[in-house]
Amino acid sequence: MANFDRLSEDYTRIEQAILYIESNSNCQPNLGEVAAHIGLSDYHFQRLFTRWAGISPKRFLQFLTKEKAKQLLFNSNLLDATYQSGLSSPGRLHDLFVQCDAVTPGEFKSKGRGMEIIYGYHPTPFGECLIALTVRGICFFGFVQNGDRSGLLAELRHVWTNATLIKDPFHTESTVDHIFLPVPGAPLALHMRGTNFQIKVWEALLRLPSGRVTTYKTIAEQVCSGKAARAVGGAVAHNPLAYLIPCHRVLRKLGEFGGYRYGSARKKAILAWEMAQADDA
Repeated sequence: MANFDRLSEDYTRIEQAILYIESNSNCQPNLGEVAAHIGLSDYHFQRLFTRWAGISPKRFLQFLTKEKAKQLLFNSNLLDATYQSGLSSPGRLHDLFVQCDAVTPGEFKSKGRGMEIIYGYHPTPFGECLIALTVRGICFFGFVQNGDRSGLLAELRHVWTNATLIKDPFHTESTVDHIFLPVPGAPLALHMRGTNFQIKVWEALLRLPSGRVTTYKTIAEQVCSGKAARAVGGAVAHNPLAYLIPCHRVLRKLGEFGGYRYGSARKKAILAWEMAQADDA
């Protein structure tokens, strides 16, 4: 297992820092104020951020501003950029090397009848996750919030009501390693259960490169009509594969970060992480 335990512990402090910055954004707290709020010296806060994000706190926090979000929306060619780079297949996510397999209409209605699903809880750079696997790939991925494992497991049971769930973290931990330490030429497989419309929205998100963002309206224009932005929002909200299907990259049209089912702080942390890595590339 990759050493995500320490990163997962670090994320708890990072999230506290981001929440503090969010609630005091009008005052633009400096490094020392944020460090003091989470009970660290400037020096230790600097080390914490560098260990977790690989860049300085000052640079990382620059990615959390609304103006940065506006700039990203303005400069991004959005989904077209992927096609220009040769990634024309809707079943590929270039930065994670993903292949998709949607359930058939019959499988959708059965909600997993006759299937076995292996699941486990694991640390990640963005906190603890629950991951679940079928023989065809990853069918669920979500982040534990406030230590509530049962709530996330209940969500998995709701999506795959009739499947047999087997807890086996030894079996699932290598897949988590693969997600956050992707191996070229060894694609991850996603087993997606959703309506035809939801699948189209999720596939559109999979075409969005890391470090780029989009809006609900842009996704709607890609899959049907710009007037369907509200329906796209619903599909995004029901994404069963957090991080893998990158709904965290969808912003409001004014450049605001917007909400996220796993918390606004986690959304900003993931986006800032990705933007920083893309900026360094």
